[in-house]
Amino acid sequence: MVKILGICGSPRRKSCYKALETALEAAKNAEEGVEVELVELRAKKMNFCIHCNKCLRDKSDRCTVFKDDMTELYDKFYEADGVIIASPVYEMNITAQLCTFFDRFRSAWLKGVEDPDFFAHKVGAGITVGGTRNGGQEATMNSITNFFLTQGMTVCTGGSGMYSGPMLWNPGDGSTEIEDPDGFRNCEILGRKMAKMSRIMKEARF
Repeated sequence: MVKILGICGSPRRKSCYKALETALEAAKNAEEGVEVELVELRAKKMNFCIHCNKCLRDKSDRCTVFKDDMTELYDKFYEADGVIIASPVYEMNITAQLCTFFDRFRSAWLKGVEDPDFFAHKVGAGITVGGTRNGGQEATMNSITNFFLTQGMTVCTGGSGMYSGPMLWNPGDGSTEIEDPDGFRNCEILGRKMAKMSRIMKEARF
């Protein structure tokens, strides 16, 4: 069984959620034995990392200071073989919710200490949605990609025509339904590729 986790960093259930849902559905249907789950950060209680390093002193791969929803999110992330993270563009960057999620991975450093190949077997991919055609999607994608690289994960790129991954756009304030056929097609391509790469990397021996 291959587990692919989708994390939606949007504070709304709109375009970004729909794009991520499309990718996960494609991953699930790509081949047998693929299990997908979509988690929204908008309803999660996550405190800011205060960089106290107590997690490291306690030798814990989870935060030992705050008892919040990150505890469950650590478990889901660690158990997943592939992770797709989606974010709308906020000031040419990821959302505050997603930034908080990323910052709380200080404790994940211990996973690499315990098992240097732990994250090497995991695959990560990103999806971004902007309010204009050239609205900071690529800069936002870089933040997501850099998070995966920091963990030591293998990044699943979009391929021809979408080098870093699907970057969609929904004109206006995002209150209307998104219409981006090419963008959703790219999400499907990414989902199928994630399913295959996640299986390959899970079974890989280094």
